[in-house]
Amino acid sequence: MKEERTVLWWGRFDPDYSRNRILRQAFKALGWRIVDFKPTVSNLGRWEATLKAVKTPDLVWVPSFRQRDMISASDWAQKKAVPLIFDPLISAYDKQVFERRKFESRSTKAQQLLSWEKERLARADFLIADTNGHADYFSRTFGISPEKILVIPVGAEERLFTPQPMTLKSSSEKVELLFYGSFIGLQAPDIIVSAAKLCKDNVHWTLLGEGPELQKCKDLAGNHSDISFEDYLPYADLPARIAKADILLGIFGVSEKAARVIPNKVYQSLASARPVITRQSAAYPDQTTGEPRGLVDIEAGDPEALAFTVERLMDSPGSLPDRGIAAREYYDQFFGTSTVQRSLEEILSRITQ
Repeated sequence: MKEERTVLWWGRFDPDYSRNRILRQAFKALGWRIVDFKPTVSNLGRWEATLKAVKTPDLVWVPSFRQRDMISASDWAQKKAVPLIFDPLISAYDKQVFERRKFESRSTKAQQLLSWEKERLARADFLIADTNGHADYFSRTFGISPEKILVIPVGAEERLFTPQPMTLKSSSEKVELLFYGSFIGLQAPDIIVSAAKLCKDNVHWTLLGEGPELQKCKDLAGNHSDISFEDYLPYADLPARIAKADILLGIFGVSEKAARVIPNKVYQSLASARPVITRQSAAYPDQTTGEPRGLVDIEAGDPEALAFTVERLMDSPGSLPDRGIAAREYYDQFFGTSTVQRSLEEILSRITQ
């Protein structure tokens, strides 16, 4: 009988965050036992693990956003002679400097943050990225060898985001386009509102959520009858809300980060068998040729392109259910549970052989 292997999840992480849940489910499906270690103080984790006599695992995994746990985790892993994998998901430097614009890129504080993160990423035996674009970014920005960076897509929690049947609208009903998100610049929700004001078709645009650009979007929308806003929904209620919509909207920002990421909303919408319109990005694998397509990509930051694309889809609204089916097929091919598990299995066999 094959001996069960153990992965130590190290850090002050959120086990309910979707990326963590999906990967933990994949570990379990592959026969791994997961042990959690959440240090009281990140920087003192090595000493706490020693005092608590944490058993030596086969692998140490530092999950998303836990750059702060890397020094202590890597010190302990090196002492125990076990490999360490870090799944940062995002760069703290990129987020603070280029997304939030908290520091100017050439400022002392920005350079200090760059050095701080570079030291922590370099501590990992292997780094996980969610897209090839992010893998390239980690390599270029932090000097990480491409051979040390491995890709696992984020995917969606398929027990929640399941294929939803789509009912064709009657001629008197409006097709609904739904955006949900945190109203940040990367998502460019103002592009959606501007497109809605340009669109001549019989459609309704709904923007759901809250965030820093919400009021800007409301002001831009004015009293437009085909634009509405809905309050934030709990995560567990999203699948039912997605099922009520006909087309889902992704992100449309022009930043470099927007070109590298596949947001959760896109994974979740594709998994729910809803066609998605989003910005063009090399992060998306090529779709098979032919129509209809479940993922429709357009030029970033262009409300006219979004309005035109919606009008083109409305030329044949009867194709939307088939586009929904194509969306789920595309998701299953590149982002589904089996793909995540297969990617993780290949990585683990390479690291722990």
